[in-house]
Amino acid sequence: MFLIVGLGNPGKKYEGTRHNAGFIFLDRFFELLYKSSRLMIDDWKKEDSFQSDLSFIRDDGHTDVILQKPFTFMNKSGEAVSKLMKKFKIPIGGNNIVLVHDDLDIELGKYKIQRARSPRDHKGVLSVEKSLGSSDFLRVRIGVDSRAGDRTIRGEDYVLMKLSKEEKEILDESIEAAVKDLREVIQY
Repeated sequence: MFLIVGLGNPGKKYEGTRHNAGFIFLDRFFELLYKSSRLMIDDWKKEDSFQSDLSFIRDDGHTDVILQKPFTFMNKSGEAVSKLMKKFKIPIGGNNIVLVHDDLDIELGKYKIQRARSPRDHKGVLSVEKSLGSSDFLRVRIGVDSRAGDRTIRGEDYVLMKLSKEEKEILDESIEAAVKDLREVIQY
């Protein structure tokens, strides 16, 4: 069983921001799999007990993939992730857990799929690592930096800014490629 977690912040205020790249990724992943006729995919459902929006993907009647969008806000994402992992007995290690998040260390339009690598100060990633007591999981690091060397805007403020139409198109293209690559990595 795979758990794929997209990090972001809930609510209209944060829709379309760089910090919600993980949510945007999961929406696209869901959309692409939904087109597959052999899979049974549950629509997104708010699950208060897991502090998340969840979707379950089944093949031959067995749950293979859980998609999770924590609505705990970025800084407390680990609480929601650890609750779900305990309930479904998902082990740490291998490719069982995939964390998808924005990354200011990577240029907009690029991404990296790596194990145990993340930006230095990403509060959502740090929360997950702390709650799980491990950093041994796969990450999809979605590049969101389009400042072209201009660092006058602090990173914490920059990631909460809305993407322009052009930036959104670039992000969508990189997410499409990242979704395809992740499916190859986890062979799903």
